[in-house]
Amino acid sequence: MTETRLEITELGHRGDGIAFTGTGPVYVAGGLPGETVEAEIQNGRVQNPDYLSQSPDRIEPVCRHYAACGGCSVQHLAEAPYLSWKRNLVEKALKTQGIDAEVAQTIAATEGGRRRAAFTATRAGRAVLLGYHEKASHKLVDISECPVLDPSITSALKGLKSLAADLVPKNGELRITVLSTTSGLDVAFDKADKAYDRKIPALSQKTVELDLARLSVNGEVLLEVRPPLLDMGGTGLVPPPGGFTQATLAAEQALSELVVAGVGKAKTVADLFSGVGTFALRLARTANVHAVEGDSAAIAALDRSLRKPQGLKKVTFEKRDLFRRPLVPEELEPFAAVVFDPPRAGAQAQAEMLAKSKVKTIVAVSCNPATLARDLRILIDGGYALHTVTPVDQFHFSPHIEAVAVLKRE
Repeated sequence: MTETRLEITELGHRGDGIAFTGTGPVYVAGGLPGETVEAEIQNGRVQNPDYLSQSPDRIEPVCRHYAACGGCSVQHLAEAPYLSWKRNLVEKALKTQGIDAEVAQTIAATEGGRRRAAFTATRAGRAVLLGYHEKASHKLVDISECPVLDPSITSALKGLKSLAADLVPKNGELRITVLSTTSGLDVAFDKADKAYDRKIPALSQKTVELDLARLSVNGEVLLEVRPPLLDMGGTGLVPPPGGFTQATLAAEQALSELVVAGVGKAKTVADLFSGVGTFALRLARTANVHAVEGDSAAIAALDRSLRKPQGLKKVTFEKRDLFRRPLVPEELEPFAAVVFDPPRAGAQAQAEMLAKSKVKTIVAVSCNPATLARDLRILIDGGYALHTVTPVDQFHFSPHIEAVAVLKRE
């Protein structure tokens, strides 16, 4: 196998450098535009690159685990070009759907660290490893630090490993979701050894010693020392164990501000794919809101948060699978505005119904530029005008990007 000299000209959507050759693109993990490498090529990817020149945008990664860990892909890129790259990911996705729209500057929303993290634990002989998988591998990186996390989670890593040692199965992996709340860490273990009940006294003691707010195992709350509270714009909410929440508080605030501003003065709002009510509870400060969500646990959490007087307008909710049963135009008629925030698969079926509706304002929130662009294309073809698109960087050093788009029927 001979070595080839390559000029990297682009940064791909997964964070790899891309060099274009006569036989197609070649991907350079860790490469940056403007760099020259000499390397062997195997299956369209370089092997053991020798850097002949380096980009002025290259910086030293901040984490000791960066070379192996698959959690971050662009720690080596300076902040300004990094945020521009994130914006470009959204622009490219829109152009793929023929949408020529101005995309705002990326909002950096990672301040304070990631409050929600998902770890994996497994056995390695007598030891227990806890961390993230290596890049393109099932091998686990046993982490001692993680600069993207909220410091309260980082400082608990040793204690979490001690808990995991009592729960990790003999074969297979243990899943750990940790959420930093206003009352302490909410820790949920999934796929734990089925015989964990014999260790409940030890687990409970460790939970108290670690000062956790709540410990859950395989969907069952084992011990709740304090309700793990989240502040949803002035409304307290206890999320379901291991349930979805926005990963950083800064991003939740940025996304919520964009959603509330996009809805404007609308007095009746439907919040679709509402989750636990991240947007619904904030929108209800000034509007009557109907929240629709397919996950029973999320709806139950929203229900509990509404049982105490909070100074909100009327909030109703409905459990419904919007992928199979989207709200149809007749059901959408009462609403002046609609917000939707679907999973990565997007909201194609719901967008098709919205395109046929008379709703005046739509605010689309997405964690996947490709499916967002597809859904926006449907709405634009249905007569909506795209007013703003704003990227929000919630997952620092990763290729993931959130975006909020505001459309109006004129």
